[in-house]
Amino acid sequence: MNYPGNQMEFEAMFKTEQDCINYLVSIRWPHDFECPVCGSIRYWAKNKGRFECRDCHTETTVTNGTIFHKSTKPLLVWFRAIWWMVAQKNGVSAKGLQKILGFGSYQTAWTWLHKFRRFMVLSGRSKLQGTVEVDEVFVGGKKPGKRGRGTEGKSLVAVAVEIAGRKTGRMRLAKIPNASSESLHGFIEGNIEKPSKIITDGWLGYNGLSQIGYEHEIQESKVKDGDEEILPNVHRIASLLKRWLLGTHQSYLNKNKLEYYLDEYVFRYNRRTSKSRGLLFLRLVEQTVIMAPVSYEKIINENHG
Repeated sequence: MNYPGNQMEFEAMFKTEQDCINYLVSIRWPHDFECPVCGSIRYWAKNKGRFECRDCHTETTVTNGTIFHKSTKPLLVWFRAIWWMVAQKNGVSAKGLQKILGFGSYQTAWTWLHKFRRFMVLSGRSKLQGTVEVDEVFVGGKKPGKRGRGTEGKSLVAVAVEIAGRKTGRMRLAKIPNASSESLHGFIEGNIEKPSKIITDGWLGYNGLSQIGYEHEIQESKVKDGDEEILPNVHRIASLLKRWLLGTHQSYLNKNKLEYYLDEYVFRYNRRTSKSRGLLFLRLVEQTVIMAPVSYEKIINENHG
């Protein structure tokens, strides 16, 4: 599947609305159109990405059932928004997207970015494996957090990262309610293959990992009255995450939507060595035709993380 390698190639590939329609058709129906009602492959092609089944006469569009469905904005604008989000190394804020695309409404830019973030957890992604560092960190708020119980204005985020020698591999982030065994074990089992080796500090919440199928290694502190040196890879990721949240999203980050910002950061971090922004663009466009669309009302009312 073709994808743009840079900004110039993007502009050349998507000059018109029809270019975008054709690209979406090739992704949604790579082997030719298939009727969503009866499955027939016999059809009449109409204009503006519309198709009519020759057997059951159902008419559908290439955008039906995608995030583009019934949008008043052209696909060309949607494609530019997706491109701009992935082309920027550190992402883009709603304020920034509103400015670059000339939206009259901040709400539109904010909603679009949240729609995109929902597609950043790729379907069928594999769990982490091998040797994995795991810890929790507090995000947000102005005062340091205390482990084991919530802190006002802060969110507790579990962090897991693959370790290979001196290098780090893929990682996962998730907001968790507390640092209990139930929360931590749930995060680990949901994100790490058994029987991987889990490296943690001595927090009691990690007790019992050996009993559920993991190899568990506890790192002892090398620093008196502190644990910053115990799990350096996790703490480095936590530091980068906090810097990204503050630098890119500043005060515009909605605490109730934190989980989706974490999904975006995982998507970016795990593709940090990708030499092509265009491949990231393709992956997101592919997701738009796989996953169900989400409305502004659902985004607003949903409390996810």
